[in-house]
Amino acid sequence: MPQLLLLAAVGAIAWYGYRRLLKEAERVSAQVRRAEKEAENRTAGTLVRDPTTGEYRLENRD
Repeated sequence: MPQLLLLAAVGAIAWYGYRRLLKEAERVSAQVRRAEKEAENRTAGTLVRDPTTGEYRLENRD
């Protein structure tokens, strides 16, 4: 009977660890997606309104 209790405890700890691993992997993936999107936006440039025409154009980075 003690072996069964030990096995149940090990199973519960393994299940808890697996759930925590999934949650952490999801958190890291979301963080990477946000960083990729920010990098993509940074390389695309910034829109600036032209005061004479009122149109939006990419900011000159010269």
